[in-house]
Amino acid sequence: MSIWTRISDALTALRQGEGLTQVFDRLRTPPERSVAFAIAVIALGAKMAKADGQVTRDEVTAFREVFQIAQTDEAGAARVFNMARTDVAGYREYAQRIRRMFDKDRQALCYLMEGLFHIAMADGFFHPGENDFLEDVAGIFGLKPAEFHALKARFVPDAEPDPYAILGVEPGTPLPEVRQAWRRLVRECHPDRMIARGVPQEAIRLAEKRMADINRAWDEINGDTHGNTG
Repeated sequence: MSIWTRISDALTALRQGEGLTQVFDRLRTPPERSVAFAIAVIALGAKMAKADGQVTRDEVTAFREVFQIAQTDEAGAARVFNMARTDVAGYREYAQRIRRMFDKDRQALCYLMEGLFHIAMADGFFHPGENDFLEDVAGIFGLKPAEFHALKARFVPDAEPDPYAILGVEPGTPLPEVRQAWRRLVRECHPDRMIARGVPQEAIRLAEKRMADINRAWDEINGDTHGNTG
């Protein structure tokens, strides 16, 4: 059974009156937790796509880029996206439930936020409504303002990128400690670790941009340090 069929079944249960608690309780453990992660990105992404007043083809395409969709699953994936877009449940209800499910795994919540930022930037413009939406969801997830701004800097072109924030260290941290943080993040981006956290294999593409941003931040700090001491 493809992940899209399992996601569709879960969303159908929600539409038929089964509560979020009951549905997500069934999805709490692997491998079903990957379905919960996918539902979170789909449901929140579909609702956020309307935060700027419309759902564009670019945003739908971006959703397809976050989740690698086989040709045989295209119809099922489209059905899932449309079901989530028209679902009457509010996005905060989804976000709160997902926070409880992944409460002990902040990295999974960060991966989810990355998928939402990718969808938000699909049309090349970061709408104020999208910013408010993402900032609210990040707050529900328990992310600190600094963590939200670090994510924003990686995706929004006019945001001020901070390589130290991307690596989760303070400016002025000794280079060996920065290197350790960089290596830890690289290990966390390994597909096997992401799948173990509940990120669907179909969404591992998220790791590619994350890895590129992490390596770019390290190169910038490392280059500046050597340049200043040379």
